Amino acid sequence: MVVQFIGRDTHDYCSLTRHACNFASLLRPLGATMAILTPACDPAMNAQPRRVEHLQTDKGSVPVYTTAVIEQPWSTYSATDHAVWTQLFRRQRELLVGRADEEFLRTQDAMGMGEDRIPKFDELNRMLRGRTGWEIIGVEGLLPELTFFEHLANKRFPVTWWIRTPEQLDYLSEPDLFHDLFGHVPLLMNPVFADYLEAYGHGGVRAHGFGPEALMQLARLYWYTVEFGLINTAAGLRIYGAGILSSKGESIHCLDAAAPNRIGFDLERVMRTRYRIDTYQKTYFVIDGYQQLMDATRPDFAPIYAGLAGQPTIPAGEVLDTDRVFTRGTGEGWLADGDV
Repeated sequence: MVVQFIGRDTHDYCSLTRHACNFASLLRPLGATMAILTPACDPAMNAQPRRVEHLQTDKGSVPVYTTAVIEQPWSTYSATDHAVWTQLFRRQRELLVGRADEEFLRTQDAMGMGEDRIPKFDELNRMLRGRTGWEIIGVEGLLPELTFFEHLANKRFPVTWWIRTPEQLDYLSEPDLFHDLFGHVPLLMNPVFADYLEAYGHGGVRAHGFGPEALMQLARLYWYTVEFGLINTAAGLRIYGAGILSSKGESIHCLDAAAPNRIGFDLERVMRTRYRIDTYQKTYFVIDGYQQLMDATRPDFAPIYAGLAGQPTIPAGEVLDTDRVFTRGTGEGWLADGDV
């Protein structure tokens, strides 16, 4: 394999663990160093997919990106791998009753995703293709931004093939199979949410022509919806964001803690709002339904980018007079700086 270190403007839209199984999308700061892992030229070298993780250097942890698409090597999973899946699945499912959106729980059950073993991608794909036309594809780790967008635009959701070790149950610095499969995949069975992700992918491809500011604005939309979104239901606020659904700590914090704000979703407000990658979120945005996401992404974003150009960003914990506030947080325990 070849590892190439580069420093450039980059944003990654996959997810990583920041603390206590708290998954969040990794959006690297502008100018940050990253590494590109290029596929090996010899096909024999790719017989066993690689476990692509961050590199530890004298400058700290450096994310490594790969574009390879692989077959899930299901027969190579060990008893320990399956046991880790079982432990995490059981813990989260028990916790999410009365917290997760019922649509998430229903679709997860409908897919046949259970605790007994790591699911097989091809079995899940038979369900997905029949319901929404989506499929999951195996990847070795983090993807470059444009590669990720192109997959979404073509109804392909990348899922990391490898699962964390028992020592990594509550901390991991990049996405693994549990986060991707447990947190993201079930709602791909919902036609409206699946259409939203496809539209987001097309929007991401187009955003490359508008520059880094537009990409960051689009990244915030993904962060506050797909990863850390809440939905208002007849039973109260519920979770639909994968970064929360796969996190024990944040599943509790987002609904029970007094500290965070819970604010009604508004597209441009979200696209201006900074976020946290090192702590629980200061603000969660609440949608009224998945159709609201689809309607918000239906228009051409070019005028939106133009309208937002030059406007100041909004700190992660700030509440505006124009906000529809479900809960104004106390801010207890918030760090004064570090918003991305």
